[in-house]
This record gives sequence, structure tokens and C-alpha cells, in this order.
Amino acid sequence: MIQEYQLRVLPEVAANEQRLKDYLVHEKGLNAREITATRILKRSIDARQRTIYINLNVRAYLNEMPKEDEYQHTLYNNVEGKPQVIVVGAGPGGLFAALRLIELGLRPVIVERGKNVRERKKDLAQISRQQLVNPESNYSFGEGGAGAYSDGKLYTRSKKRGNVDKILNVFCQHGASTSILVDAHPHIGTDKLPRVIENMRNTIIE
Repeated sequence: MIQEYQLRVLPEVAANEQRLKDYLVHEKGLNAREITATRILKRSIDARQRTIYINLNVRAYLNEMPKEDEYQHTLYNNVEGKPQVIVVGAGPGGLFAALRLIELGLRPVIVERGKNVRERKKDLAQISRQQLVNPESNYSFGEGGAGAYSDGKLYTRSKKRGNVDKILNVFCQHGASTSILVDAHPHIGTDKLPRVIENMRNTIIE
């Protein structure tokens, strides 16, 4: 059996699965022996008052284990020999456009003036250390785009951003933490984002 709950708990409860299970037992009347797993579906912070709370949407698995992965997989079939589509730029828009073209059975060819995401890091270091700017590989040009070495934030103030679940799931499929599917303001992290971008590139090449 699967049951879902909207909870408002202290941070130390939200951060510990065993304490979360204990909370469900004491506050929701569940049998501790029947809770085989829990999964947080959504998480946000309420810091409007002196005491900080975490709002959670929690799924409790009773006498069964989760059968599905935490993220949805996208199938990318081989498009060798299929009609080609030119994609200009290997920033976020270009990478996701290429992946979407593969889904549609087309073969993307990405044209990018800058270096790959790892090589760019060396050029960015030259900017800060020696004030030398490579016009072809810098903060703006290169694989991953302007945000690749920013801070990995994935949220916007736009009220018309639409459903971004597919994008977040694709990120998870390529190595991002599944916490981005849960948090109100998801964050891949600057240290992890280059590897995610590399994995996206490898999927496209394969």
C-alpha cells in the first residue's frame, strides 16, 4: 500500500529518514513495522517565523518497496543515418534541443565555437589569474553556456515557466542529484554541473 502525506516538520525530522518514519508513526498512526520505505516528493522551507519548518509531501510505502526509480528515464534511440539537423551552440538550449531531436528520430549536429566544459575551466582560470581572455572560450562561449560555471541554480522568477519536470528528469538521468526533483528551488551545484553536461554530450554522441 502507498500513502501520501502533507507534513510540516522541523528541519531535523525532514533530514533524517528514521525520524521521519517515527513522525509518521506518532502523528499519522502508521505501524512502524509496516513502513518499508519513504520518499520525499516535494520539499520547501518555511522561515516566516522564529521557528523554521520544512513543508514536505511524503510518500510512505507500507509492506512494499518502491518499484519505480526516483526519476523518469528518457529513451534515446540510435539515429545514425537519419536526417540531420544543425544545432547552433552547445549551451543549455543547444544540448536539450539535440536530445529532443534524438527523441524525434533526427540526428543533431551541434556547432559550437568554444571548448568543451572541462577545457573551458582552464580558460576561466586565466581570466581571474592573469586577466587573459580567450575570445573563443570564456564565461559566455563554450560547452554548457554561460551558467556552466555559475552556481547551478535551476529556478526562475518567471510565473510562466511552465512544467519543467521533463528537464529536471533529464538532468537526473545524466548524473544530477534526485533532490532537484524535490526542492522548491532546485540546485545542481557548480561542482557537479560540468559532469552532468559531459554526460549529456556523451548521450548525444552515442
